[in-house]
Amino acid sequence: MAGQVQTQGFTLRSLKSLPERKSLGQHVFENLKHAIIHGDILAGDRLVESRIADALNISRTPVREAIHKLEREGLLRKLPKGGFIVVNLTREDIEETFGIRSVLESYAARLAAEKHRKEELEPLEQKIQEFELCLKKGQVDELPRINTEFHNLFYALSRSPRLIKMINDLSDQIYRFRKIILRMNNMARTSNEDHRRMLEAIKKRDTKKVERLVREHILRGQKTVLKALDND
Repeated sequence: MAGQVQTQGFTLRSLKSLPERKSLGQHVFENLKHAIIHGDILAGDRLVESRIADALNISRTPVREAIHKLEREGLLRKLPKGGFIVVNLTREDIEETFGIRSVLESYAARLAAEKHRKEELEPLEQKIQEFELCLKKGQVDELPRINTEFHNLFYALSRSPRLIKMINDLSDQIYRFRKIILRMNNMARTSNEDHRRMLEAIKKRDTKKVERLVREHILRGQKTVLKALDND
């Protein structure tokens, strides 16, 4: 499979740059997980231990370790006739993740509006401008990264480490959703406009408005992802 070969090459290059203190199985796990989350390996792609091991010129043991860890995290499913397949996102996955996000992130936004310092808002403005520039240049592959950085900066203003950790625990799933949402030009523009409105509400310390804006922003994304799922 072409996507699989490309991903195996990506994994091999990345393995060379990872710290030596990590086990080989952890190297393989992190690279495969990154490739799945970032769409280099697609839902429905089949992974075979022997092929990955041969491509990396390593034994099957660390590959097996990595694959079983990915299976436990729900990213892979074992096939009856051998090998593993990258799990597709289900409607239940989408609705559950976005529902949790809408609660956690709207609360984080409320806290951010209350607790931020004025000088901390400039990086958010810069991310909005960077996103707009990439959008104008057609550099759509950069959009999920910038979007993620905006949200990370935004919720850091809540000054609630426990809440931030809870949001970050969903980061892998969220990144997969952002890739779907931001590849649509109209949704990418709408997302950045939402960010501008959220920032303005924070500047005014309007807690109720920013909480509502974030909830609407997230549920709009859910609707887009569900529509994409139905069209597949």
